[in-house]
Amino acid sequence: MSHRPSSGLAAVSTALLAMSRHLEVRDVLKTIVASARELLDAEYAALGVPDDHGGFAQFVVDGVSDEQWKAIGPLPRQHGILASMLHKAEPERLADVREDPRFEGWPEAHPEMSDFLGLPVRDGDEILGALFLANKRCPRPEGGCGFTAEDEALLSILAQHAAIALTNARLYERSRELTIAEERSRLAHELHDAVSQKLFSLRLTAQAAAALVDRDPARAKGELQQVAALAAEAADELRAAVVELRPAALDEDGLVHTLRTQIQVLDRAHSARVTFESPGTRALPAAQEEAVLRVAQEALHNALRHADAQLVSVSLTRSGQGARLTVTDDGKGFDPRTVRRAGRHLGLVSMRDRASGVGGRLTVTSAPDRGTTIEMEVPGG
Repeated sequence: MSHRPSSGLAAVSTALLAMSRHLEVRDVLKTIVASARELLDAEYAALGVPDDHGGFAQFVVDGVSDEQWKAIGPLPRQHGILASMLHKAEPERLADVREDPRFEGWPEAHPEMSDFLGLPVRDGDEILGALFLANKRCPRPEGGCGFTAEDEALLSILAQHAAIALTNARLYERSRELTIAEERSRLAHELHDAVSQKLFSLRLTAQAAAALVDRDPARAKGELQQVAALAAEAADELRAAVVELRPAALDEDGLVHTLRTQIQVLDRAHSARVTFESPGTRALPAAQEEAVLRVAQEALHNALRHADAQLVSVSLTRSGQGARLTVTDDGKGFDPRTVRRAGRHLGLVSMRDRASGVGGRLTVTSAPDRGTTIEMEVPGG
């Protein structure tokens, strides 16, 4: 009797324990891939999380060095066998992937692969990703031994639990982002209250100084010194708030990843469909990146909270040395002239100020029942 099933189940148990130790999505993805590769003794393993544009939002590999991965080039697209796993949601077990009619080749730096085992990672009807392995390491005279039905069964168990671990990690990250957003909102309210009080005191003190300047210049001078002190305090509080409210993820992950993450959270949190694409963009100076992020957040807030949109699309594209942000929704729209006359700005003034503050420009196109497009262009460094 073969002892493989018991040893396999023990390995699955070890893998599941490893996955449960992580809460960050990226860490969970890495653990799933490493566990799958070790469990089935494969030379290569990978897990791709699809985006909405025929590619992959995340793609994690194990068995390929960082230098090899950089040489391979851009992330793969959803075609051939990868597309089959994602769209048909069925396992794929092949003796030689290169002989499959759907095989479309791979980049020059890509390692050679033969036997192949792939499974979709599913949460109910939702396909979270595609997990696959290649080149099983148990040599026989004619080459690799290939993956078996037993291997497929073990990987299926791992994939089911991987879906749970990945879903939990996503929920954790979403909860953390919402907590951060709530904390920033609280800080913003506290800032508003504190600075409003400072400005109110500053105004009263300035008025007192104006009243005293003719009849008691000495006292007026003292009041003006108090004005200067209050103004300095308000400026200090504003500077501290800017540092505290700046998104930490922007410094750590860059604009594209931060936008993509936040939009994925919004897409899951709202009934509207929210999509994001960013082909060929480059890093921008910190001030430009923060301005773009803030305008995107304001435009998304308007589309989801006020416009009753069902589809909101966000794109970030290269524009010369800079970038162009476009946020388009299919909501109820508005007449920009009417909004200005009514004294309601929907954040348009703030967005224009942010754009002009970094040397950019903002364009708003909207009409009743025709949706809204916010376009922002910023220069590069």
